[in-house]
Parts: sequence; structure tokens; C-alpha cells
Amino acid sequence: MSEQTPVLIVDDDPDMRAALRQWMGLAGFRPIEVETARQALSKLSSGFEGCVVSDVMLKGEDGLQLMRQVSDIDAEIPVILITGHGDVPMAVDAMRSGAYDFVEKPFDPDRIAEVVWRGVDKRRLVLENRSLHRSLEDSSSLESRLLGNSPAMKTLRERLLHFAKTDAAVLINGETGTGKEVIAQALHGFSLRNKGPFVAINAAALPETMVEAELFGHEAGAFTGADKMRQGRIEQADGGVLFLDEIVSMPISLQAKLLRVLQEKEVDRVGGRKPVRVDLRLVSAANEDPRKAVAEQRLREDLLFRLNTIEIFVPPLRERGSDVQLLFDTFLNRFAAHYDLERPILSSQDEAFLRTYHWPGNVRELRNAAERFVLNAGVGAQALEVLVTGPQAGVSNPSGGNLRELMDAYERTVISNALTRHRGRINLVMEELGLPRRTLNEKMARLEIRRSDGVLEETEG
Repeated sequence: MSEQTPVLIVDDDPDMRAALRQWMGLAGFRPIEVETARQALSKLSSGFEGCVVSDVMLKGEDGLQLMRQVSDIDAEIPVILITGHGDVPMAVDAMRSGAYDFVEKPFDPDRIAEVVWRGVDKRRLVLENRSLHRSLEDSSSLESRLLGNSPAMKTLRERLLHFAKTDAAVLINGETGTGKEVIAQALHGFSLRNKGPFVAINAAALPETMVEAELFGHEAGAFTGADKMRQGRIEQADGGVLFLDEIVSMPISLQAKLLRVLQEKEVDRVGGRKPVRVDLRLVSAANEDPRKAVAEQRLREDLLFRLNTIEIFVPPLRERGSDVQLLFDTFLNRFAAHYDLERPILSSQDEAFLRTYHWPGNVRELRNAAERFVLNAGVGAQALEVLVTGPQAGVSNPSGGNLRELMDAYERTVISNALTRHRGRINLVMEELGLPRRTLNEKMARLEIRRSDGVLEETEG
């Protein structure tokens, strides 16, 4: 803690204030002295960086009243109470009510310094966690919502900002776990409809018998159990954005009804006699090729034409390069703050696995891995690969060996994965890894890497 960290001393005894001022100064803090609770409260705010040291017995008000008033300002400002011998039971009750600690008179200066050090250290963590939450969750910037410095993510953010200002229907296409709902929320947040509702529904998560009533609503008496009128999700999204995830899973029988909503801008409730006007923007998502679904007659072609006025493709995590490290570090910080734990450090083996694993579950899997890594760090930390793929997998990189062997193992994995990803197209591997042809050939020869049988030939020129 810096020597500028403030400690607010509250005591109506000038001799005790002088002693505490000296001890706090010697301990490296910046003492602030006041005589009364009222004076103390005027020095505090939710951004106060230190802690409060107060006598239990004050003129006019006692330390317990002060503690409650401090809690009204910020419940996480540590309040340390100084008590006389007869005040100990009261101090114990105070701790149950939220006091950080108490020190009984007469006390050793080192003892109170130790308690204050712990208090201000806790306060520092509280303020750091709040700052982290603000930057990661409360920030309105698109970069904070869609993290990544890869060209694919920069292009995605540019396209999203451009399309957000329109009311055209958007179809988001990407693998499971790539963050399609996050993109839909960003389209809403940066649009002119951001004051309206954002209503999300997963078409694959509802039984077919419930989808119609869930989407379109129903009138009282429309079916058994419908004892009163209920708005559907489409009506609830009036004035805002309706997000339909896994749109291909919507029953084909309801797709014509959804198409009519988009064409006529009105919805027919189940059992209703009169359509209800709606004004919304539809954003949908698919984790498979919607054109394939049309060919297989699982998705109406005319509905697809209404859905994909704008089509956004979300790149899988394995194609985003160093974004994996950036995202993982961000998740580590977030979960360390959330669980009030120390942020764990990755070993060289963990870092190698992080960069070479394909992450089939994409960002969702990476986020889960970071949470598990944080929680396991303090109880017999396990290798990241074991947490992700299970104990039977072992760790892909050698646990022993010199630096050269570790680097060779890492390079072998990176180049082999790139070759597989690009189906043997050497020119694309060169571009991804930033290597000239000669260097790549030398590394492949030294590491005994060969192109797989049946891969596509490289494109010349």
C-alpha cells in the first residue's frame, strides 16, 4: 500500500489522536484526525481509499452509530474500533454488524498497525474489483463488448456499427459459443432502438407445443390452462429488438406465421380475432448454414430472404489468433474479482495449450476454462489442458526437457495445427504464422512435419 493511503482517526481524546497519528505515520499511512462522528462523515465517500479507526466511546455519538453511518456511504469501507476493557462485548456485537475488527486498550502499536494494514489491503482489492467491473461490464464501448484485436474482429465491429443504425433484419451466422447473442445485444445497444426492449428466445429450447404461444401470445380461453391473455415475445419486443436464436430449429409450421409478422408488422395471438400492430427489428442467429437448411426443407426460403437482409458471420475462436490470450486474460481478471481470489499465473505449458487447442466450444468454452482455472488455483492447481480435456488427456507438451525441446514441441504443434486448419495450403499457413516460405520449409524439415495425405495443393501466385 502506498504511503499516501489515508487512515481516518476518530477520537475525542487529543492524546490518543496524537499517538495514533504518530503510529500511522510511522507505518506508512496518511493520518487524518477528527474529533466527532459528524466530522468523520464529511471526510468519507464511496471512493475513500483507506479505512476508519474509531474509538467506541465518542462525545455525542458512539462508534457503533458512526459505523452504521459509514456503511450507508459505502458498506465496504473497513471500520476498526478501539475499545476499553468493558466495551469488548459491544465490540464483538459490532463485528457481527459489519465492523472490520477491534483493538482493545491498552494495545501494542504494532498490533493496530497490522490490523490497519489488513483493512487497507482489503479496501484496495474492493476498489480494484469495482474498477474492473466498470471497465468490463459497465463500459459502453463496443470494444469492451466484443473483445479482440484480430482483423476478423475489427472488421466485425466496423460492420456492426454500420448496420446498427438501420432497421434491417440481421442474420448472425456462427458456430455454437462464438457469442451470437452478445452481437445481437450490441446491435440493439448501438441502435436507435436502444431505449426499447431486447427480447431473446431460443427456438430450440422450447417444446414445439409451446413455441407458438410463447412467440405470438394467446387470448384468455384459447386453450386449456390459458386463463388470461398473455403477450407473446414478439409483442414484448415492440419498439425494440427481438432476437431469435437457432432460428433453423423453429417448427416449419410456424415459419409462415413469422413471415407474416415481418411482412405485415402485426401479430396474431393464439385464439385472437384481431391482429396487433408491432414495431420491432428482428435479429436471428443460426449455428449452421441456413441455405443447407433450406435445401433440406427445414427452413422456408422466403423466410430466409426476410431474415438475412444483412448477414453477419462470426469467426470461430480458432481463427482469431492472439485474441485467445486476450480473452482468457480478461476472463481470469473477471473471475478473480468475482470470487475475490488472487489471479492465477499460467505456466509455459498452460500458455502453449491455450494457443494450440482448437477450442471447439469457442468463447463459451474458453470462458468456462478460465473460471475453472481461477477456482482450482488455490486447491492443488491443475494444468489448463487437464481442466479442459480431462485427466485422461495428460498434458500435450513435455513436462521435462530443456528450453529447446519445449520450444520445438510448441512450434511443432502450432505448425501442424495451422496445416490442418488450412488443409495443407502452404501459402495460407505462411500468411497466418507470418513466416517466409524458406523459414517455414526449414522448420517443417527440422521438426519432421509433413503435409497430410489428400490435402489441397497450394495456390501459386
